[in-house]
Amino acid sequence: MTVTELVSYEDALASYDPVMGLEVHVELGTKTKMFCGCSTELGAEPNSQTCPTCLGMPGSLPVVNAVGVESAIKIGLALHCEIAEWCRFARKNYFYPDMPKNFQTSQYDEPIAFNGYLDVQLEDGEVFRVEIERAHMEEDTGKSTHVGGATGRIHGASHSLLDYNRAGIPLIEIVTKPIVGAGERAPEVAKAYVAELRELIRALGVSDARMEMGQMRCDVNLSLRPNGTEKFGTRSETKNVNSLRSVERAARYEIQRHAAVLSSGGTIVQETRHFHEDDGSTTSGRVKEEAEDYRYFPEPDLVPVAPSREWVEELRATLPELPRVRRNRLREDWGVSEHDMQSILNAGAVDLIVATIEAGADAAAARKWWMGELARSANESGKALDGLAITPAQVARVTALVKEGSLNDKLARQVIEGVLAGEGDPDTVVEKRGLKVVSDEGALGAAVDEAIAGNAAIADKIRGGKVAAVGALVGAVMKTTRGQADAARVKELILQKLGVEG
Repeated sequence: MTVTELVSYEDALASYDPVMGLEVHVELGTKTKMFCGCSTELGAEPNSQTCPTCLGMPGSLPVVNAVGVESAIKIGLALHCEIAEWCRFARKNYFYPDMPKNFQTSQYDEPIAFNGYLDVQLEDGEVFRVEIERAHMEEDTGKSTHVGGATGRIHGASHSLLDYNRAGIPLIEIVTKPIVGAGERAPEVAKAYVAELRELIRALGVSDARMEMGQMRCDVNLSLRPNGTEKFGTRSETKNVNSLRSVERAARYEIQRHAAVLSSGGTIVQETRHFHEDDGSTTSGRVKEEAEDYRYFPEPDLVPVAPSREWVEELRATLPELPRVRRNRLREDWGVSEHDMQSILNAGAVDLIVATIEAGADAAAARKWWMGELARSANESGKALDGLAITPAQVARVTALVKEGSLNDKLARQVIEGVLAGEGDPDTVVEKRGLKVVSDEGALGAAVDEAIAGNAAIADKIRGGKVAAVGALVGAVMKTTRGQADAARVKELILQKLGVEG
């Protein structure tokens, strides 16, 4: 049954309880592939980073990437998982053109890590625990490019091109247990979980986890059950969602779609679905296979993986401060609220602010510039904060110039504008644009005298006790000095010359 109209989100939740499962694939940042010595470096000519092993040629034998195993154990430990004392790889058999071996080397019933959890914080500060079923090792497939169609998908294409450079790159697949109890916040929980997982992966240093580059992808499994019942409904699996916002939108859309099908008497088909960024919708992919359809069997060419307990504990000792713990510590150090810290996190500014403080700025000034002027610039240019052409050290230098009185806020904004425009570092921009604060008392005194003489009526009001009117004279001086005077010092001079207490 095809449903073209969705029920409202509120109506869906009035009748049904969502159950989610999230499968996240993380591409590890190893130098070589999971089972061969081919390079994983991005940007190479198509099919130039392949060999008989990753192409599945007869007689070739795989060898496990030790760094890949180490990364998998670190991820498992950071997710509070148990680490297997003994596990095997398996062959997952299915045919698809971008998989040259006609099977994927993965793990089936014996994952390297299992039974863990990740606590995620929602925007209002509520903490939701997502339980982890498993984290297992596998390899990525190649890349298909469908040419000649309007959508970039195989339907309507005239031909397809295959690049096997990515085939065999190490992946860790992290699978949650069914996520229940989230209710109307299920899409928000999904987004928060993937965001927290991404921060965790980056903190471990095992992957850059750039979703826009495919280094981290999420499959959103969703089903609905009538409120008050225990049995799970039939699930759909929205594949390869590649942004945090899209994870939330995909979950929300599927809740509305499932509810529309069920409330009209229809039946949910267990299938994979494609997510469409333009309108947030999903469309049918293919009927979803069950595990037995893949004919799993142990990989005969690879020995079992049996990490010693000593090695596991050595790796546990190397784990960094986990992102949520670190954020709470920074929030206390910086003296900001939960809401403000969430805004900093959402803006991707945490590490930038930390680096700016390490470069010499105080916490308040670092937050002010990254969350103010620089966030505005990023928004206007459509870039991420860390994509702006300015470094934390340069921002720290701007704050130092303000602190020493060489710049005021208005001039500092112009300096930042110059740095972003490629005019050089802050000191160079100050020199080129002539932006230093006018600190010569003689020049300031002359500008103040000129402002008083030109605004005699306002000066009389100030002498008569209306001190608030001094702002008009300060403004006149700032105009004369092209904004390069210290407004506080200008105000002092005006009141002194008028014989008025500040």
